[in-house]
Amino acid sequence: MPKTDILIVGSGISGLFFAIKTARKRPDLSICIMTKEKANNTNTQLAQGGIAVVTNQLKDSFEQHIKDTLKSGAGLCDEEIVKMVIQQAPERLEELIELGAIFDKNKEGQWDLGLEGGHSQHRILHHKDSSGLEIEKKLLSIITQTANIELLENHQVIELNTETKRNEVNCTGAFFYDKNNNAIKYIRTRAIVLSTGGCGQLFENTTNPAIATGDGIAMAARAGVEIKDMQYMQFHPTALASGNKNPLFLISEAVRGFGAYIINDEHKRFLFKYDLRGELATRDIVSRAISIEMLETQKKHVYLDCRHLDQDDFFKHFPSISAHCNAIGLYPEKDLVPIVPAAHYQCGGIKVDRNGVTTIKNLYAIGECARTGLHGKNRLASNSLLEALVFAHQASNNIDKTIAAFIFSSKILLPKFSTVNIKNNYEPYQILKKELQKLITSFYASDEHDTHLAMLKIKMLKNEAENLIDKNEITIPFIDFSNMLTTALIIIKQCQPEKEHSY
Repeated sequence: MPKTDILIVGSGISGLFFAIKTARKRPDLSICIMTKEKANNTNTQLAQGGIAVVTNQLKDSFEQHIKDTLKSGAGLCDEEIVKMVIQQAPERLEELIELGAIFDKNKEGQWDLGLEGGHSQHRILHHKDSSGLEIEKKLLSIITQTANIELLENHQVIELNTETKRNEVNCTGAFFYDKNNNAIKYIRTRAIVLSTGGCGQLFENTTNPAIATGDGIAMAARAGVEIKDMQYMQFHPTALASGNKNPLFLISEAVRGFGAYIINDEHKRFLFKYDLRGELATRDIVSRAISIEMLETQKKHVYLDCRHLDQDDFFKHFPSISAHCNAIGLYPEKDLVPIVPAAHYQCGGIKVDRNGVTTIKNLYAIGECARTGLHGKNRLASNSLLEALVFAHQASNNIDKTIAAFIFSSKILLPKFSTVNIKNNYEPYQILKKELQKLITSFYASDEHDTHLAMLKIKMLKNEAENLIDKNEITIPFIDFSNMLTTALIIIKQCQPEKEHSY
């Protein structure tokens, strides 16, 4: 039976940064990273904007960044966590640069700092408009060269195992599906780090890739871990409107910071009716304003207007966005770009302390799947990559100090399922998935909702999904859909009694 000292589930910035720091600090520990598809298929590599860090204490300050974060979170952030993250930011940025990540500089050789909604100063370090991709590539290249890290692609973790010792619940291993060999296996471990990302695929419009099905949330919930604040789903206001496509292409917040306008069908700017900051208001305010405008005008989208901007400079800063628009026949220098709000970031999640520790011993959660207390009701733009770095650092330090007390379980566990359906027929699940997306989107956007009815519909979808498989058989589409159902139920329950969200 395979075993590893530390199992990391997911291969985004938080998991990779944690792995590298821990491997270098503790070459005596074996570290295994499992990812459900290719390692670079993450939310991280889709992150365009960058990372928010105070780098100029003359023009900016920790206090201003803290204030901006607290204001964006509508007073629901944990202020001590906010201070910890923002004050650590320069050190974590320095480590990231030492690992090879490159960020843009201006002609004077200084950081070319971007401005995004909710920020009072230019403080966003970026690599053109593909910052996440730059970071992901550099971290993965180091991972593959680190002797005590094993990276297993197409290995989908499907269930955590826990044992109670001396009245304490411990996480002792995990069942996983080895897609390469079409087999379900079990791995023993001394500590597990969940870095599984979000659950954007629960919504009809999302910028999240198809893998974002709430896996970490669902597995943690089934293991008895506390999940908190799942009602706070952040919508990004400027996703490229393109019919029923899922996911939608993201148009970075930095484009508005660069000077783009949001206009309606009559070519009028309307955001100032809702906030004096206009296009530079926080994402929740801009998304809500767009949604109201679309409802009142009965239009399917509004527009991003970039026509007045310096086009050479625009292309220099946003080459990926420009290329994507051009590929579908849109030219921002002369065309209006249709946009809609889309589910983008999960502000709540697996409840953790300042070290990324969950309510179960030796189980950690970092990155988007974790509820750290940093974001409150609404994440401040470009604070997510920063949060991932800081909590990876905190978790790494904690595991270094505590792992000696964790021992491998001696129990030998057999897979819960006797067979694996190699066909993995996705088509019927795609139909059920669209029904679920429609249900959650409608429930989440509604001011008056029927929780009982929503939960009844979830139960019906669950029954339909179970009817598609034999009792002792498992398929990947069923695993993904089951995780989506579990996460959807949590969202519905946590929208009560007073529904608050970031839309």
